[in-house]
Amino acid sequence: MRRRMAATRMTRPEVARDLDLLRRALDRPGEATSDFDLNPDLPLPAGHALRPAGVLAAFTPGPAGLELILTRRSAALRHHPGQIAFPGGKQDPGDATVIDAALREAEEEVGLPRGAARILGTLPPHRTVTGFHVTPVVGWVPAPFAELAEPDEVDEIFRVPFAFVTDPANFRVEARSWNGTRRHYYVAPRGPWYIWGATARMLRGLAERVASCR
Repeated sequence: MRRRMAATRMTRPEVARDLDLLRRALDRPGEATSDFDLNPDLPLPAGHALRPAGVLAAFTPGPAGLELILTRRSAALRHHPGQIAFPGGKQDPGDATVIDAALREAEEEVGLPRGAARILGTLPPHRTVTGFHVTPVVGWVPAPFAELAEPDEVDEIFRVPFAFVTDPANFRVEARSWNGTRRHYYVAPRGPWYIWGATARMLRGLAERVASCR
């Protein structure tokens, strides 16, 4: 029964439409992004080796098409508490690739079994001000799974419609003071969730590619 239900969700016209659009967007060329994109006067750190990391942009079937799995980081974390993020993290010595890192972290943070996601491709890497070289890994999760938030890292697991995160009109630029300077960044607020920073920048890159396929 579960397999039949998953197959039905896969073949629903709305889901098939979004999957086709997503696959075509991943075939389009794209440029690497950075937290420095909107801040050309912000000096790049010198002599600092970037640490590789992988995040998983996992899309699942929803009532009106695909939905993206996102998390709200624990408010108790030292770094980026309460921020909206993809499941993911730095590449550990046991991870053969950044894709492996993204899948491992998704299993740890949201309970997604490693074999549940079908990898569709990757987006261009994103450089963060915290020194990470992040590769967004795009995955398709056709079947439901038992979500389990890692309590030390994740306060909430939620989903956002594909149509929202792939519409460039939903992204805008805001600014705040950071280390004595005025830092600009992308935001894409959705209901109670304030998507911003690196997560919003990577999603905007995807939105631009999807828009070019419509």
